[in-house]
Amino acid sequence: MSKSTNAAPIPEEAPPQSATNVKNWREIVRRYQDPCLRRASWQIVNSIGPYLLLWYLLYLTRGQAWWITGALAVLAGLFLVRIFIIFHDCGHGSFFRSKRANDILGIITGILTLTPYHHWRWEHAVHHAGAGHLERRGRGDIWTLTVDEYNNAPKWKRAAYHFVRHPLVIIGLLPFTLFVIAHRIPAAEASKRDRASVHWTNLALLAIAAGMGLLFGLVPFLLIQLVIIMIGGGLGVWLFYVQHQFEDVYWETGEKWDFAAAALEGSSYYKLPRVLQWFSGNIGFHHIHHLSSRIPNYHLERAHHSEPLFQSVKPITLLGSLKTLNFRLWDPERRKLVGFRQAREKRKRVAQRDSGLAS
Repeated sequence: MSKSTNAAPIPEEAPPQSATNVKNWREIVRRYQDPCLRRASWQIVNSIGPYLLLWYLLYLTRGQAWWITGALAVLAGLFLVRIFIIFHDCGHGSFFRSKRANDILGIITGILTLTPYHHWRWEHAVHHAGAGHLERRGRGDIWTLTVDEYNNAPKWKRAAYHFVRHPLVIIGLLPFTLFVIAHRIPAAEASKRDRASVHWTNLALLAIAAGMGLLFGLVPFLLIQLVIIMIGGGLGVWLFYVQHQFEDVYWETGEKWDFAAAALEGSSYYKLPRVLQWFSGNIGFHHIHHLSSRIPNYHLERAHHSEPLFQSVKPITLLGSLKTLNFRLWDPERRKLVGFRQAREKRKRVAQRDSGLAS
């Protein structure tokens, strides 16, 4: 990958060569792209406000029953998911009209979510620009191999892939690795500004840890923060996983890849119960978000219910999403994600065929 300059904006439209049978999709998404200061301001109040209040309650109840601290920390983790969606929208430049306002709020919410704003924005732009493109895997996505890549890989790589794709790793270890460790280290190819955002975020987090350590005690504060980030990060990683790792997801190569198709077929409509939809900031309408990242999260539901184009996307329910954990490899022949069993069956068929040819 070539060295990045300043974070590139995430494309809201398809590249010139892209084509789709939905001719007017640009016109459709444009209806919902205008940020609303009133709705954005209220979302800040009802998201960041309760999160800070919960930290205050944690301070007041410090040293009391562990279940009180645990319950407050879990609730704070849920609000952290919603704060991350605000951060996410700021990174897309969609939360406010003002770029400066988006950047300022993005930096603040980035510190709250342990995520360097500019560095994340660049990596996420890479994800949006090539989601569903087999030749652009590797940054800002879940490690995904094709069946043949898996079968032809050495044993150590297959074992590593099994480990990374294990549900407990995805929901438990990956959030810790991502938010606590990976976000502290800038990528080698990141721009000077993106690398600086990592360092400044780290310094801000150190200052916060020092101050909160004086109030709570360093170890209690770190334990509370760990619970919050594991709840919020775990849910966030799970949402991202479901949004791009379902059975009939879209993957394509070369010029066959299509921006609009990748958005509508390669990003799920995760239909969640109302309370979870609220905490997740409407990100379940991910098919709309990938078609136009310029639509603020607070307009996504209205866009979905207003446009037949979006309603045509088959939803994934909360219960149905559990099945996605069985889909781990892309099978170009079947045009869907499959499990390890299907890969082993193909490896045996190939071995039998080669054995027959040799004899």
